[in-house]
Amino acid sequence: MTDLSLLNQVTAFISIEADMLDFEEYNEWLDLWSDTGVYVVPIDPQETDFANTLNYAYDKAEMRRLRVNRLLSGEAVSTQTTDKTVRGLSRFRILEDNDSHVTVRCAMYLSECRHGNLKSYPADVTYKLMKTDNDFRIEEKVIRLQNSDAYLSSIGYIL
Repeated sequence: MTDLSLLNQVTAFISIEADMLDFEEYNEWLDLWSDTGVYVVPIDPQETDFANTLNYAYDKAEMRRLRVNRLLSGEAVSTQTTDKTVRGLSRFRILEDNDSHVTVRCAMYLSECRHGNLKSYPADVTYKLMKTDNDFRIEEKVIRLQNSDAYLSSIGYIL
């Protein structure tokens, strides 16, 4: 049986993260991460050995900071035409729970509006969250895009 209190807590945390990303609160988003956290967008959605394969993103702390700085500076060409993103999250499921971490999988449906064109990116997202005194820190976030093997135009935001 799922611990509904824990499920509600992780769902709220992940929903706040999505809201921060949709409203480009990237510096606040960085604060959600543990120092050792890894942000991964694999090319192959079946891949599990992220460190030894090619990924769209494999960001540890420094790379996340650089990505945020690039997005906020306006210097990245791909950021100059993105109007808005909206994330819909559903189907939350706790996969593992122990004293230090909880692993959660959910569905994400991201919509992007660029030049008046709407594009959609469905994905399964797995979070490994480190438990803190009264909250969580992201230890790993893996975004498995359903269309990852198709042509992806430049994405000027964090998935």
